[in-house]
Amino acid sequence: MNPLSDDQLAALLDDLESDRVERKSAWAGSAPESVPKAVCAFANDLPNHNQPGIVFIGANDDGTPSGIAVTDQLLLTLANLKSAGRIVPPPTMTVEKRRLKGADMAVIAVMPADSPPVMFEGRIWIRTGPRRDTATLQDERILNEKRRHGDRVFDTFPVRGCQIEDLSRIVFEQEYLPQAVPPSVLAANGRTYEERLCSMGMLAAMDYQVPTVVGLLALGKSPRTWLPGAYIQYLRIRGTQWGDPVVDAQEIDGTLNEMLRRLDEKLIATLSMAVDFTSGSTTEIRTTPYPLIALQQLARNAVMHRSYEGTNSPVRVYWFDDRIEIINPGGPYGEVTQANFGQPGINDYRNPNVATVLKTLGFVQRFGFGIVDARQALAANGNPPPEFSVDANFVMATIRKAP
Repeated sequence: MNPLSDDQLAALLDDLESDRVERKSAWAGSAPESVPKAVCAFANDLPNHNQPGIVFIGANDDGTPSGIAVTDQLLLTLANLKSAGRIVPPPTMTVEKRRLKGADMAVIAVMPADSPPVMFEGRIWIRTGPRRDTATLQDERILNEKRRHGDRVFDTFPVRGCQIEDLSRIVFEQEYLPQAVPPSVLAANGRTYEERLCSMGMLAAMDYQVPTVVGLLALGKSPRTWLPGAYIQYLRIRGTQWGDPVVDAQEIDGTLNEMLRRLDEKLIATLSMAVDFTSGSTTEIRTTPYPLIALQQLARNAVMHRSYEGTNSPVRVYWFDDRIEIINPGGPYGEVTQANFGQPGINDYRNPNVATVLKTLGFVQRFGFGIVDARQALAANGNPPPEFSVDANFVMATIRKAP
């Protein structure tokens, strides 16, 4: 995304508030709730401008500077709108401190989404002129059509030959939808089962009712039939070398929800707890060779960021006596490179809609923090930091056993 020039931003400041501009005098009052809605609306780009929407923090309604101090903390807070998990799929946006009209302002630039609709806390927000509101059924249909013609990410591709009957309606209506959409929105009349599937990105379009990749991963009766690599291969190897005896092997498949919950059960069962008693005391001290949360975060990261395109390879979780290796097909993507992989604040999404599903189901709390949380958990447990081997075609995370 190329940043707008000072002249372009000044022109937007001078213009009336429109479907591309929102101004806030400060990050106070209603701003922490209204600005994320504006970001969501700009990402949806219902008028189809195909240009970034701009939020100015530090500008009055008439475009004059309000004179606020633009601190590093304010910029960090605004940048976290992308990764906090309240806006899904995560928007493409930049946050900058700019000097405009002789004063500092924080400027958020939001690019139109490749895969609308984008939601803020389960609601689709749109902008028409200065009006910001939740999307009507017709608005949703327009956004769904935009997704069909503007897809750039593989998890929104239709799976040819697949039928709507290959998705589980029970899982969608009884498990997924109540977690994805607020009750007040669910209570709204006029949306059919097919229209709801389409608005969640599970179908390609209303006039092309073919399940998408993310639809099969989230709701498929048999995802692996259509996506052969959509499973986790788990091995417990008795030893420290490849070729040592395998004492437990399992192929874990199903929907994303089923697959990750079954993996959690396997990790918990394998994770032995060493129990010690202090000398002369009845106090029980429990230690573990690996913190469960670190294993969960790294495994879920692998499922989220792996490539589902052009490969039949699964995510692999190999548990040796001295380490655990988690390997996913698909190397760094987008802004993430081999050089900056794992650095805080550097993240991108090969599968933004898969990320949305994992957030909806509660497997991900915040976007972009999986490795950070894993590092913290390992350090607190006395484990060495995770090691990453990054190639163009795979990423391997190695977690060493605590001393």
